[in-house]
Parts: sequence; C-alpha cells; structure tokens
Amino acid sequence: MITVNNPLAIDSKLPDIGTTIFTVMSGLASKHNAVNLGQGFPDFPMSEELTGLVNTAMKDGFNQYAPAPGWMPLREAIAEKISFLYNTTVDPDTEITITPGGTYAIYTALTTVLQPGDEVIIFEPAYDSYIPNVTINGAIPVLIDLQFPDYRINWEEVKKKITPRTRMIMLNTPHNPTGSVLREDDIEALREIVQDTNILILSDEVYEHLIFDNIPHQSMLRYPDLLERSFVCFSFGKVYHCTGWKMGYCVAPSALTKEFRKVHQFNCFSAHTPSQVALAAFLQNRESYLSLAPEMQQKRDYFQDLMSKTRFTPLPSYGSYFQCYQYNRISDEGDKDFAIRITKEFGIATIPVSAFYRSGKDDKVIRFCFAKKESTLAQAAERLSKI
Repeated sequence: MITVNNPLAIDSKLPDIGTTIFTVMSGLASKHNAVNLGQGFPDFPMSEELTGLVNTAMKDGFNQYAPAPGWMPLREAIAEKISFLYNTTVDPDTEITITPGGTYAIYTALTTVLQPGDEVIIFEPAYDSYIPNVTINGAIPVLIDLQFPDYRINWEEVKKKITPRTRMIMLNTPHNPTGSVLREDDIEALREIVQDTNILILSDEVYEHLIFDNIPHQSMLRYPDLLERSFVCFSFGKVYHCTGWKMGYCVAPSALTKEFRKVHQFNCFSAHTPSQVALAAFLQNRESYLSLAPEMQQKRDYFQDLMSKTRFTPLPSYGSYFQCYQYNRISDEGDKDFAIRITKEFGIATIPVSAFYRSGKDDKVIRFCFAKKESTLAQAAERLSKI
C-alpha cells in the first residue's frame, strides 16, 4: 500500500458522482442471497453456436489486433443487416466503427463533438452514463422529464429548451429503464425541431432487437435526413446475452465517423478480435437476430402473468428487457428505501427508478429485469406475492 503524508489534491471532474445504484443493489442482493432482478444481465446461457465461433476464431489464429475501425467482414455484415432491416445503405468502410461496448460508443461520440458550454438535451429517467459523459466533456446537460406514467417525450417542452447553444439531443429507444419506445409521431416532431439547425442526435439503440408487440423500431437508420446528423450506438452484448464481452458499434455519416475514429484510436484503438470474427459469421444467419424479440417478449409476458398475483401495478414495456412497476398499493416509502427493504426482508433485488433522475424524482416505481430463466422469474414472483 502506498501512503503519503501530504497527498496531492485532485479536483474531481465528477464531484457529484458516487457508487452507482447498480453496485449498491447487486451488493445487497449478494449479501442477503436475494433473487437479483435489478442489474440488467441475463442469467441463462448465450448461444452455443456463437461461443463456438469465438473458440474457432481463437484456434484459427485471430488473436492479434483488429483494425481500429473493426474487422471488415463484421462491418460488412452489419451494413447488410441495416440494408435488410431499414432499407438504408451504410458504407462499412467509412460509416461503421466496432467498439468495446455500447456505453463506450456513446462516450466516444459525445467526446468527439462536445465543446465546453455546449448544451445536450437528455430525457429522464436516463441511463446512468449519459449525464456524467456530458459533464466530463465540459458540456451542460439540459434535462427534460419523460411524461409519467407512459414515459413519452413532450416535444413542446423540447422546443422551449432549444437555445443557440443546443448541440445535441440524446435519444434511447427501446428505453432503459422504462421499456418505452419512439413512435412515428415522435420522429416527425424530432424532424421539425432539428431541420435547418446544426443540432446533432445521439441515438442509443442497444436494445434494437428487443422490441415487442409487432411495433416497428424507429431507428435513426430508417430516416436519411436524421441519420445525416446522428451517431447511432448499438450493443452486441445486450442482444446476444453476452454483456461481459463488451462489444458494440457506432454508425454515423463519414464526416462524423472520421472524427469519432480520431478519439477511438487513442483510447482503446480496437475491440476484441475473436469476438468480431465470430459475430461476422453469426450475423449471416438472420434468424439469429430476428428470433430475439419473440423470445424476450415471451419472458415479459410470463413475468407479467406471474406479477398479476401480486399487489404491484405494471407500467407498459414495449422493448428492452425491463419493466417498471408501481408499488403504491403496498407502501408510501421512497423507492430507494422500498427497494432496499424488500431486498433485505423478502430476498428480491430491484432498481429504484429515482436513481435515473439527477433530482431523485420519485414516482414510487421500481424496475425489474425479466431477462432471466423462467425458474428465476417464478421464484422472484413467489417472493413478491408475499409483500
């Protein structure tokens, strides 16, 4: 251990940031042997085919650095998928960059374009990396609450918050933590706001393939006029149940990608090569991603059926692998206190949604992750029915 009598003072770039709620709740879950429906990771095996392809890639010698933009066959497979799903042509050479995770792609995109004093519109509740990523770049988060309880965007409020310093609007669809999704009317409102401006869009679409009830995914990739000003970020880990791989990618116009890669090359340079080789082959089978939504919707519906026997009130989930529930029929406690108590007393870990607001706004809602084995969900629901 290194000790010093007069440690050098450090001015924190994130003075208001402490331990995340995910770490807190997962720690409590472990301590109290709780069923963990808090942090967003599956507890069931990923595709044996995909893990086998990684193993083969390693044995075949794909163990050194990939090119900084990513393994070209993987970028080509992504471009083919985009063309198939969205009827959009993306150049794999100049408009797709493979990254070590979706969160990394988001941070890199923000770092690429933000200057001190720029304003970034963020909708809350928001994934917990957004505000720190903006702040650390010297920019200013402009926070707008999604409309409770359906968590839709109030576009009139967005118009009021636009200023000459607005540099970017951050979107997340399907949305974490609420499971809401953008609709066609959202796209039209967004178009109206950004046309004839220099406002950029960062679209977090890491749950792209986990959208339910036959609702079309309103990706920025569908709309050339929006794509020309967008960084669109994705995660292989979220959709293929391999969050520990930290594999993602960013799609952006060539001019934006050129600047994105300048930051990327001096940060991690490149992502895990064997995984890229495996994913390039795996994506050739379209069923590998087309089957994901029905499989996860089945888990959502199974969990909803189990939860109907409890006193929790569901809020709609149209995508991701999360669903929010109100507990107003059970307690008047704040959501963090409630979440901690039921972890300790009933052995079930969740995430309080107030953690996704900088202000700590508390609507008495907690978030469950249903990307779990049926046995896990059944055990959780049995415990929740006793509350």
